[in-house]
Amino acid sequence: MRPQPFAVCLALAFALPFGAAHAAPQSPEQAPAAAPEPAPAAPPTGNAEAGRTLAYTCQGCHGITGYKNAYPSYRVPRIGGQSAQYLTQALTEYREGKRKHPTMQAQSMSFSTQDIADLSAYLSTLK
Repeated sequence: MRPQPFAVCLALAFALPFGAAHAAPQSPEQAPAAAPEPAPAAPPTGNAEAGRTLAYTCQGCHGITGYKNAYPSYRVPRIGGQSAQYLTQALTEYREGKRKHPTMQAQSMSFSTQDIADLSAYLSTLK
């Protein structure tokens, strides 16, 4: 066998560590285990006290018990006592544009996901 020129030896030396990445695919038994998919984030837990502070934006139209309704002749749904799940879904759908009402869309755009959870927790406790 004849000796390899120095340049070829250097090329082989540098190619070997990188050549493993281009090797033939491994069988399923030899393949490294895939990283598990991250679990979906749990919805935030609502804080009713924080929601009470945020509810000032709702009181003018929705006639929340204990508050004066600014638009007594304008028909709006009563939201006090609704389930937290329903309120969260409704506010999220307004924020995403799935439900159409200009005022509700504008209001919901100002709320974070945590704000919506807090509002829902508070409003669901009202009678």
